[in-house]
Amino acid sequence: MLLSLAQWLQSLSPEFGFFRVFQYLTFRAVMAAMTALLIGLAAGPWVIRRLTALKIGQPVRGYGMETHLVKSGTPTMGGVLILLAIAISTLLWFDLSNRFVWIVLIVTLGFGAIGWADDWRKVVRKDPEGMPSREKYLWQSLVGLLAALYLVFSISESSNARVMELFLNWVGSGFDVNLPPKAGLMLPFFKEVSYPLGVLGFVILTYLVIVGASNAVNLTDGLDGLAIMPVVMVGSALGVFAYVTGSAVFSRYLFFPHIPGSGELLIFCSAMAGAGLAFLWFNTHPAQVFMGDVGALALGGALGTIAVIVRQEIVLAIMGGIFVAEAVSVMVQVGYFKYTRRKFGEGRRFFRMAPLHHHFEKAGWKETQVVVRFWIITMLLCLVGLSTLKLR
Repeated sequence: MLLSLAQWLQSLSPEFGFFRVFQYLTFRAVMAAMTALLIGLAAGPWVIRRLTALKIGQPVRGYGMETHLVKSGTPTMGGVLILLAIAISTLLWFDLSNRFVWIVLIVTLGFGAIGWADDWRKVVRKDPEGMPSREKYLWQSLVGLLAALYLVFSISESSNARVMELFLNWVGSGFDVNLPPKAGLMLPFFKEVSYPLGVLGFVILTYLVIVGASNAVNLTDGLDGLAIMPVVMVGSALGVFAYVTGSAVFSRYLFFPHIPGSGELLIFCSAMAGAGLAFLWFNTHPAQVFMGDVGALALGGALGTIAVIVRQEIVLAIMGGIFVAEAVSVMVQVGYFKYTRRKFGEGRRFFRMAPLHHHFEKAGWKETQVVVRFWIITMLLCLVGLSTLKLR
């Protein structure tokens, strides 16, 4: 929005030439981060007061950690603050004609709406379980598949008109269209090596990445500040990849696929980082507000969508290793419990408790120790992911 305004002012008179600074992506990225941070810090106390007044308190599961019972009643759905800051900041600073930012915004707000409905049921119906998993998964799948069907063709073409033309050709050809190499699965640490996926393979992979990332972040959001800081770090790192793939010069030099328009995602990533840090101000231990599903599902979906656009799905799994470990721990725990119950007549646990952060709490780690150590691990994994920029 401000970019369009600056361009209009420049066209009126040479005196407004200093507005050319708005054309620089890095300037707008810094301003987006600052804007989201200030919005979050300014609106945070008001949002917390409103959530408290509406009695939107976090219910604690009876089978959860005993030490978390004191958190019952803490305002939840604080993810609304994050999404508000991200949306306002992004709309102010990005190029409104960029289709990639729009699709990420739509996916983020779509998953946010699903999380909002889930949180609302928990609060209004006083049901700690919230929306049934099947219903939640159905809506997540719908948003993920729609995003995948759009991205499979938008990665290949630079205009929405051509995207629609490709889609119609795909349908008319009996669902058989070849995609360019940049739409393949990129292998980190190798130069120009990608695995061809085809349209169906791309859609399936994209769906799994978006929905999987959304649920993984949601499972991680169980301790004060545990999920938001890794989201900030991973999102910031993905912003670097977006800047590289969006630049013809840098992408050619670093042997990355050039995806015109993807660089504008740096604005969204910067806004997400700023909004995340603002939320951490209120979410640090002891938390004044919880993110809730409205924030966790949305942020995870955003990370997955950005990773798909910049063709770094594997790198996302590396940098978001904490998210992956949390999700895998739940799957292992459930699978092992069902297996042992069928074989021995009683279910046994593989971990002391799942998700993984509760396992370490049961092992004697304090909540703050788990959180900070997971942050450190995420920082190291992000550095490994960023190293793939040059180590190829």
